[in-house]
Amino acid sequence: MKIIALAVFLTLISAPSVLYAQDSVRIRAAHFSTVTHAPALVARARRSFESAFQGKAFVEWQVFNAGPEAIEALFANAIDILYVGPNPAVNGFVRSGGAALHVVAGVASGGSAFLVRPEAGIERFEDIHGRRVSAPQVGNSQDVALRYLMKEKNLAPKNYGGDVELFHITGGDQLTAMVKGEIDGIWTVEPWVSRLEEEAGARILFHESELWPGGKYATALLAVRKRFAGEHPDLVAQWVQIHMGVIDWMNQNRAEAKTLFNEELKRETGKALPDVYLDRSFERVTFTYEPMESSVLRSAEHARELGFLGRGHTPFDGLYALSFFESVSKEKHN
Repeated sequence: MKIIALAVFLTLISAPSVLYAQDSVRIRAAHFSTVTHAPALVARARRSFESAFQGKAFVEWQVFNAGPEAIEALFANAIDILYVGPNPAVNGFVRSGGAALHVVAGVASGGSAFLVRPEAGIERFEDIHGRRVSAPQVGNSQDVALRYLMKEKNLAPKNYGGDVELFHITGGDQLTAMVKGEIDGIWTVEPWVSRLEEEAGARILFHESELWPGGKYATALLAVRKRFAGEHPDLVAQWVQIHMGVIDWMNQNRAEAKTLFNEELKRETGKALPDVYLDRSFERVTFTYEPMESSVLRSAEHARELGFLGRGHTPFDGLYALSFFESVSKEKHN
């Protein structure tokens, strides 16, 4: 027993020095437990980053429920790498005067839709006149999309002189509100789109992809804390390279990727997605490392017009830092 105990003790004290050098860098990464952030969950399940950085850096993961919360953590220098929605990334960039973060690659496109309660009789978007509609959070990507389309259709929320009641609800509350008839329409993202269809009998009025040229728009991005990128450009470049490799693997091994995602989701949240939601969500979300810069900047302009980014001109120069992505892309094609 003493020999076994000594062996265990020696293993424990020697493991860190074997895995990491004393001057190893700590990389603090964060994501949400959602389908659009699936590349992060699959990477965690496969230990893609941990294996690649062994000996020179170690990775600490955090899970957040909302973009604003994650951006605040990045402001506090508690996060170095962040999987995040486009609007929170833009908000963080603007609020910090461009000092907080850079977007370095794409993560996911698609998966967002506007659903309606069948009994509400909404046949076109303009029919939400005088109705109750919802988005997950004030100022998030779906909220900006909803408000901007309302603006284009000469509709407005009640608190802006219109007659549309606008609510903000997340998670299972979306299902409850739709089932109880408390809302008539909701702009949300997978897996809630599939769950609202299946569990609340909601009908998709349109997919957000129908509003974008070529049907392509960003729903998740890879961002890095600007100071971390300046101090450790080699690690950021390697992270982008691994990230791109994970997405390539997912797109070539869809079935296995779905299984790994769902297993990791259960580990993080205690609950996996039923197969019907998992399959439908993966069909509607495209995992891509393409930066999708034009759609993000267009959405940022929409947010500015709606007043979410303050008054006056808001420059977006420097939001993207694509040298890491372009370098890896060049290597991939040589």
